[in-house]
Amino acid sequence: MTAPRRMGTENSKTRQVLLDVTERLMLKEGYASVGVRRVAREAEVAPALVLYYFRTLDDLFLAVLRRRGDEELERVARRLDGPQPLRALWQLTSHPGNALTTEFTALANHRKAIRAELADRAERYREAQLETLTRRLTETGAQLPPEVSPAVLLMLMNALGRIIMMEDTMGMTTRHTEALAFVEQFLQHYEGAPTDG
Repeated sequence: MTAPRRMGTENSKTRQVLLDVTERLMLKEGYASVGVRRVAREAEVAPALVLYYFRTLDDLFLAVLRRRGDEELERVARRLDGPQPLRALWQLTSHPGNALTTEFTALANHRKAIRAELADRAERYREAQLETLTRRLTETGAQLPPEVSPAVLLMLMNALGRIIMMEDTMGMTTRHTEALAFVEQFLQHYEGAPTDG
């Protein structure tokens, strides 16, 4: 019987370099530019070392996704814990600043393991947002209209933020000014003017 293949440790400096290189390539040239040989060349290691840390290319992609996903969950919790949770939610959904998510979404169309992990993380991300938002709305005393639950508000803000962001990327801005004015009026009503805190 064959012994299981040894794998590099998760906290290894080399492993972190491989993740950094993969992420950089995805952001600069897209996910299609990532391959075992290319990552090895960019990291100045042998291709066998990449496979020592990651059995497959999917394992490498998943490691990048998990690392960034964990960091993003922490960032969301910190932002929503501030004095203006609705403004923080709007900022998070309309200006995520994460082109890496776009690359993973495109990659998920071709790789089932990435799609499953991305969906799982997105579900956990949304639940974490909802939990924190609900708690903060209660703490700040913000009273939403009775027909708008925190879950509905979360979905509406996420959807509008993403649509505006995607359309801006394509150069389409028709009616964005009106939608953004509506959001600002809503935020002013519930949380007042933006604060620095």
